[in-house]
Amino acid sequence: MKQTWHMSIPALAVALALGGCASAVKKPQAPTAAAQPAATQPAQSTVAAVQAPVEQDLGPAPNVPRSVFFAFDKYNVQDKYRPVVEANAQYLSAHPNAHTQVQGNTDARGSREYNLALGQRRANAVVKAMELLGAKPAQMEAISFGKEKPKAMGTTAADYAENRRADIVYMK
Repeated sequence: MKQTWHMSIPALAVALALGGCASAVKKPQAPTAAAQPAATQPAQSTVAAVQAPVEQDLGPAPNVPRSVFFAFDKYNVQDKYRPVVEANAQYLSAHPNAHTQVQGNTDARGSREYNLALGQRRANAVVKAMELLGAKPAQMEAISFGKEKPKAMGTTAADYAENRRADIVYMK
């Protein structure tokens, strides 16, 4: 009998714990037709508003660019973007807990598969450049959006150039 009594204690504890999880939220009562005519009363939403979290300004100062642009069908980081790469690498070196996602992008021309691969090569090139300048590989992640996340929606040469980029996005 003693053994059975000990076996029922965990079952009782689970039942009490599950019973204690029930919330005291009341479901809205449907109004009766006599109390609230449908034509004169507007419908009320029972969905609570959700407050979006406040975004923190992560990363270097707001005036430090966070995009590296590329020539058509290329993934080498041009010398004119070295200051962008250096500033972000210095920030990562000085802040060992910081983490960034380097997001490779392409213009709309080409197949989805080709552009995903090209975007990945662009992101990898920026990550490698920042690593050579002192950022730790564990702080960086290279991903590709290919042509799925354009900045410019048009089809002009300027629009295409705006979309051929790798964005350095600081994560929480």
